Amino acid sequence: MHRVSRRRFTFTLAGLVFGASACSSGGEKPKESTPQAGSPTPTPTPTATPAPTHPFTGGSKGLRNKVLAVKIDNTGPAHPQEGLRSADIVYVEQVEGGETRIMAIFCSRLPERIGPVRSARISDLHLLDQFRRPALAFSGVQTKMKPLIREADLIDVSQDNGAGGYYRYSGGRASGRYAPYNLFGDPRSLLRQARKAGRARDIGFRFGPAPEGGRPIRQFTARWPAESLTFKWSARQKRWLSYHNGTVNTAAEGGILGGRTIVVQYVRTTRSRFHDFLGSYTPLLHTTGKGKALVLRDGKAYDCTWSRPSRRQGTVFTTEGGERMTFAPGQVWVVLVNQGKPIVP
Repeated sequence: MHRVSRRRFTFTLAGLVFGASACSSGGEKPKESTPQAGSPTPTPTPTATPAPTHPFTGGSKGLRNKVLAVKIDNTGPAHPQEGLRSADIVYVEQVEGGETRIMAIFCSRLPERIGPVRSARISDLHLLDQFRRPALAFSGVQTKMKPLIREADLIDVSQDNGAGGYYRYSGGRASGRYAPYNLFGDPRSLLRQARKAGRARDIGFRFGPAPEGGRPIRQFTARWPAESLTFKWSARQKRWLSYHNGTVNTAAEGGILGGRTIVVQYVRTTRSRFHDFLGSYTPLLHTTGKGKALVLRDGKAYDCTWSRPSRRQGTVFTTEGGERMTFAPGQVWVVLVNQGKPIVP
């Protein structure tokens, strides 16, 4: 009797062990082992952070520099201009009589001198609001505009306001410069007098590889009532070379003026309440709102739209496909022309 009980117990125990083994192999997921102390913990792969780029050029220099805007003459007697090759942005604006004047934006680098420096216009103030308190260098302004200059969100470093750093420069006998086309400014001196000037900030430009689409183009001519500016693509220099009224637009430092990206921005041009001593009214270029634009880069032309809700905001350029238009890193020219045919308002 005692021996039979022992056999039954042995058989039952063996069956339990076999059953437990069968259940374990039948589908229950085994518990994950806990790493032992001292085992190395896998290091996650870091995500690369894009290097910051300058909002005016897409480059890596001068990211925290102050912004200096300079008004520069663009008529025949003012050529060749000096300092424009170092500008980040070159704005071309219509003025009285259907001619043009330039407002150059300097931030990432500064030339030795800039000029010839000339007077400011009402459209300058509309453009400069998006830069938030830049320094503005100019010589002369209409009396009725002086209160607007004082109220504007900028630092006035004009010759009229007593700023130093201006001088008359003949450029040697070969240049034939004479007043008022011989006033030049020292940009470093001007910025030292603008301690509270604003620094580089986003004004809507985007830089990067060219978007899809675009059509090959060798040259484009922007026209005003009394002037024209032609841009021709140079594959060797990888930029657009400029020709003023059909003549090559040389720089005083040497070479030909031009940019990596040319933005032809079509704007509404109306008559402002200001006029010169001859009675010619100053055009007002409406750079807020919406409109069409043609962007030239890498030997191609892109049909775009521009949008700027208010003067304090930057300008956004969008492709026909609804994507942000990217500019080629480097100097940008923004050529403001009337949205219809050239007019004198």
